[in-house]
Amino acid sequence: MEHTNIYNLIGRNIKKYRKLKKITQEQLAIKANLSYGFIKNLEAKNVYATISIETLAVIADCLDVPIVKLFEES
Repeated sequence: MEHTNIYNLIGRNIKKYRKLKKITQEQLAIKANLSYGFIKNLEAKNVYATISIETLAVIADCLDVPIVKLFEES
């Protein structure tokens, strides 16, 4: 996997687990104490955003999934 595609993979996984949990981007943003725009950009295709491991851990916790799930190809 190319490193530039990791952001798309993470974004797709965040979206997948968010939808499985049946919450909106805005609800996830509030729960994770992040901006709606940040979550929206993470999930958008072809958007490369830097994100810290700490922030990924918070998002994973809010989605009730191990952080490693955000890096898995499905």
